[in-house]
Amino acid sequence: MSRLLGVSRNAYYRYCQRQRERLPNAEHEAMIEAVKEVAQSSDKSYGSRRMKHALNALGYPVGRRKARSLMREAGVKARYRRKFKVTTNSDHKQPVFDNVLARNFTAAEPDQVYIGDSNLAGHPRQCNVLLPGQNR
Repeated sequence: MSRLLGVSRNAYYRYCQRQRERLPNAEHEAMIEAVKEVAQSSDKSYGSRRMKHALNALGYPVGRRKARSLMREAGVKARYRRKFKVTTNSDHKQPVFDNVLARNFTAAEPDQVYIGDSNLAGHPRQCNVLLPGQNR
């Protein structure tokens, strides 16, 4: 058969072995379902290391690499937390003004209240918006 295909005997039998290993079996499908359930219950915060421990606790003896490949096959990716970035500089010499509005942003007449908003704090391309309070 290998002569007919024009490949070596070794390559032909390795191909046949890989095809047999790729056949879906019940235990593999059960592991993929377990990966999806663990990811759902952990809000997709588990990486391959924690997933390995969770699968081992469920009775599936897998290593980290197998857990990673199962996660990839199940379409599960870990969501990483962003590092907290402090955007307020409280250690300054500027005067701090009183809260006159007390979160009452509505105004009866024009030009009484102006509301400001700053986007991308500390960024060189900062976007600042100033709106009259009556329009809100």
